[in-house]
Amino acid sequence: MSISKTYQPKQTEDKWYNYWLQQGFFRSVPDEREPYTIVIPPPNVTGVLHMGHMLNNTIQDILIRRARMKGKNACWVPGTDHASIATEAKVVAMLKEQGINKKDLTREEFLSHAWDWKEKYGGIILEQLKKLGASCDWERTRFTMDADLSDAVIDTFIHLYKKGQIYRGVRMVNWDPQGKTAVSDEEVIRKEVNQKLYYIKYKLAGADGHLTVATTRPETIMADAAICINPNDERYMHLHGKKVFIPLINREIPVILDEYVTMDFGTGCLKVTPAHDLNDYELGQKHNLPTIDILNDDGTLNAKAQILVGEDRFAARKKIAVLLEEAGALDKVEDYKSQVGFSERTNAAIEPKLSMQWFCKMDEMAKPALDYVLKGDIKLIPEKFINTYRHWMENVRDWCISRQLWWGQQIPAWYLPNGQYVVAKTRDEAFEEAIKLVTPDSGLKAQDLLQDEDVLDTWFSSWLWPISVFDGFKDPNNAGINYYYPTNDLVTAPEILFFWVARMIMAGHEFRGEVPFKNVYLTGIVRDKLGRKMSKSLGNSPDPLDLIEKYGADGVRVGMLKSSPAGNDLMFDESDCQWGSAFANKIWNAFNLLKGWEVNESLTGTNAVAIQWFKSRFNQALVQIEDTFGQFRLSEALMTTYKLVWDDFCAWYLEMVKPVYQPGVEKQAIDKETYEATVGFFEDILKILHAFMPFITEELWHDEIFGDRSTMDCCIVAQLPVNGEMDTRLLTEIEAIKQLVTEVRNVRNAKQISPKEKLPLSIKANSTVDYNVYAPIIAKLGNIEAIEFTVEKVAGAAGFLVGTDEFFIPLQEDIDVDAERTRLNTELDYLLGFLRSVNGKLQNERFMQNAKPEIIEVELKKKADAETKIAIINENLKNLVE
Repeated sequence: MSISKTYQPKQTEDKWYNYWLQQGFFRSVPDEREPYTIVIPPPNVTGVLHMGHMLNNTIQDILIRRARMKGKNACWVPGTDHASIATEAKVVAMLKEQGINKKDLTREEFLSHAWDWKEKYGGIILEQLKKLGASCDWERTRFTMDADLSDAVIDTFIHLYKKGQIYRGVRMVNWDPQGKTAVSDEEVIRKEVNQKLYYIKYKLAGADGHLTVATTRPETIMADAAICINPNDERYMHLHGKKVFIPLINREIPVILDEYVTMDFGTGCLKVTPAHDLNDYELGQKHNLPTIDILNDDGTLNAKAQILVGEDRFAARKKIAVLLEEAGALDKVEDYKSQVGFSERTNAAIEPKLSMQWFCKMDEMAKPALDYVLKGDIKLIPEKFINTYRHWMENVRDWCISRQLWWGQQIPAWYLPNGQYVVAKTRDEAFEEAIKLVTPDSGLKAQDLLQDEDVLDTWFSSWLWPISVFDGFKDPNNAGINYYYPTNDLVTAPEILFFWVARMIMAGHEFRGEVPFKNVYLTGIVRDKLGRKMSKSLGNSPDPLDLIEKYGADGVRVGMLKSSPAGNDLMFDESDCQWGSAFANKIWNAFNLLKGWEVNESLTGTNAVAIQWFKSRFNQALVQIEDTFGQFRLSEALMTTYKLVWDDFCAWYLEMVKPVYQPGVEKQAIDKETYEATVGFFEDILKILHAFMPFITEELWHDEIFGDRSTMDCCIVAQLPVNGEMDTRLLTEIEAIKQLVTEVRNVRNAKQISPKEKLPLSIKANSTVDYNVYAPIIAKLGNIEAIEFTVEKVAGAAGFLVGTDEFFIPLQEDIDVDAERTRLNTELDYLLGFLRSVNGKLQNERFMQNAKPEIIEVELKKKADAETKIAIINENLKNLVE
């Protein structure tokens, strides 16, 4: 078939994606093959594709496609997370537009609207992933609130509760006053904010004078329980054991001593407000201080504040400052920058708040989860994250697992009228437990039991993901879980290493007694070229679908992966996608060149050396690619592949073997041996490119040049090439030939000689390279009319070195002695510096003692080569003088 001059992604992508789906290439069922399994980090059901998703899912798809082409049973499980806070906010906003207030709905009515919204809008991101080429087993798509997955969540809660791992109590949590719910640490975004530092005077009790405290939160002084000073602070020794009055409300509080206080911040005095700061809460527990909560759930002041009751916390801050100044209790106000937590979903400033919540004990579960990583049963890539992981796990806190929402798995706790509660899956089961707690004549009925209003944290469902997607809770011994679990690789972001990854490891140990995955590849953050994180709010994040429309999915995939090492941020620029698109066109053009050849049986092959060289070079690259994939250095694997295709195959091999152009001829004649070898090379190139660029490779794979393909004979399931033999001598010598050709071209450019003009070449061979073997390649690529060998230097010729061999191109005009001397001296300076560096290594005792013999041998060869080249250049300089 004929193909277009340039690659047209739009004509191929939907066509081949639908074909792969129809043929069932993404589908996986247990069989006798080795499984390779990835579970997708489930994106929020509210989500749409952004650049972070693009990077993460491109990496997953590359891994899954390579495994499939290695003959493994590749299974990539897709799905979405119900995202309690985000989804509820979306539904509440939708209802508000319809004039409906959540408060006016029953829980069942609200959930009906939420499910309708999910069915209509949820999971858009999964459809968008198909545009990227994601080869997920879509028949396995799961949702964290599917019935079976919700059952697993409830069963897990009950299991851990019975073990004593889950408890209910009042603790300090991150409170979102707008969402009116507790949120996890992961859902808190820290931002540097311009604030004011208020210096407030607390009058001493029973004495003249006052004590000044610096705070950013004057609106919470009514909740103060003490003023704390460092016992070693000489400024305040006279205040030990004293008391002060809170301004405006004149409540008396003690001055306490604790080395927790930093003496050089502010005034060295700390107001202790246990109800409204985590550190203050812990200080209050230590010193038995009262806890006074002056804020309502919506962030307004309550009656315990005594003043400004009903005012919003930020409005109260401004008004308190005025009242303090009027009372003479405000010493001064300074500008101040500090980190403030904001809710990821509502962008409301987080309020530390004491709240009755459900908690999961983490200390015992954290120990085996830490051991798995430290012992190497689970590898973190890159390893630099191990210390971060260790720190988190060794300082783990109990997990607040309840949320004050309706969208999610409702906590299976049931309350009796007397305030007692039981934990059970259903009302009937709860009633059976409840009647054991009351007297026979209590008259308790099942309908008297009220289920806890709260739902479980979204992470409490997603930590079960690798098990629950294979129904490992519904049937712990089913064929799927036993075959696919543990999974192989997890690709995710470092910021959820503890909140998701660590908890999945805990769940794997708790419920399966083994790791949930073997490797965790941690991607970096996608940033713009100024280093800013890409986000809609900054307006610096392109729409991934627009990029795909413009550059094709393959161009975007390789463009993103080009410079994205594991664990390091990706500085993305649209030019990366242009680079990827150009690479696709290079492949397309090379194929068009091949399509323009026709076998002439009467021609004798003259390209045996070139064929043997590229075969060795291909096998050499295969080893490098396999090694970099084994170390999860995917960007390096891509660049090795890119250089093999663009440089070695297109720029060198094809130029070595292509037939001399015959004008007016539709197809250029070539010998059978070269044609078949080149077609074979191209087929193997398509195989190693496929994981990176699935669409263009599948399109070219089905061209008639490769013979008839059956419906199942597709690139997506072709077996990757296996490593073959390498002729290392040939590889080394061809590199010298490439350098020789490059130097000839440099001479042409310097002397402004047309590429079409044939040149003579004289060789003074000082090495063992047999240039007669490579003469046809040199003549063709350098446009050389005749090659002569000499034992003397050629006078009046442009000369250059390749290794230790000397080459001369006799020229008609006289040589520019000054220019030649400058060139030789520049090369000499470089070589002398290089020799000093090599000698420095060889004279270093530590290097000589620790380096492997083969490394030392390489350095000795570098030294000998440099010395030979220096001698030749010095001789050439001498001849110039003479």
